[in-house]
Amino acid sequence: MKTVFITGANQGIGFETAKQLAELGYYIYLGSRDESKGIEATEQLKASGLNNVECIEIDVTDIVSIKSARKELGNKTPHLDVLINNAGIAGKQPQNISTVDMENLRTVFETNFFGAIQTTQQFIDLLKKSDEPRIINVSSPLGSLSFQSNSQNPNHRIYDVYSCSKTALNAFTVLLAREFQDTNFRIISIEPGYTATNLNQHQGTQTAAQGASIIVKFATLADVPTGKFFDRNGDELAW
Repeated sequence: MKTVFITGANQGIGFETAKQLAELGYYIYLGSRDESKGIEATEQLKASGLNNVECIEIDVTDIVSIKSARKELGNKTPHLDVLINNAGIAGKQPQNISTVDMENLRTVFETNFFGAIQTTQQFIDLLKKSDEPRIINVSSPLGSLSFQSNSQNPNHRIYDVYSCSKTALNAFTVLLAREFQDTNFRIISIEPGYTATNLNQHQGTQTAAQGASIIVKFATLADVPTGKFFDRNGDELAW
């Protein structure tokens, strides 16, 4: 049975990704910063008949917590097939890049960028033991410099900090994929679409289940290119 670890999986897209992958027969380790919320989410899945799920407490901004989660996972499984770096925050408003508070900027980057990197670094050894290791970084179209350069939507300005963090995350995807280009690793960024979650006060135009579906697709596809950025339809996006 293939194993999957998902950060920020106690709610929203992360939870729905866990649910859909569990329904497909994958064994899911549901990462949650708040252990009680993670246990609650796990019990919810088990109540629906999905027993191939477990909760592991992890705060991606805390290296001690990450190392503890890695140790716990290593005691449960000899390898990890899929790591989904899903944990993310939007940050406080306003976010105009010319005036944004530096503490706000650092807080968003701690979760969205540094959190993904240090989680990946700690779990990479378990991924190397998989026959088909895969890393999926959950990004956003706002992380695309091409999109930002051509967009005329003034509402995007309210997400300047968030956008920067996702651009940085995309750079991590490119560089990591290049580092492992001659291996069996597949490393990609995915933009799940404008999804109604806590991150945007549930203002998205699609459900969390719909947003999760494209992540599930690329987590399970037999042949996936590496070092690419895909949208909710599975089409490649420009960086």
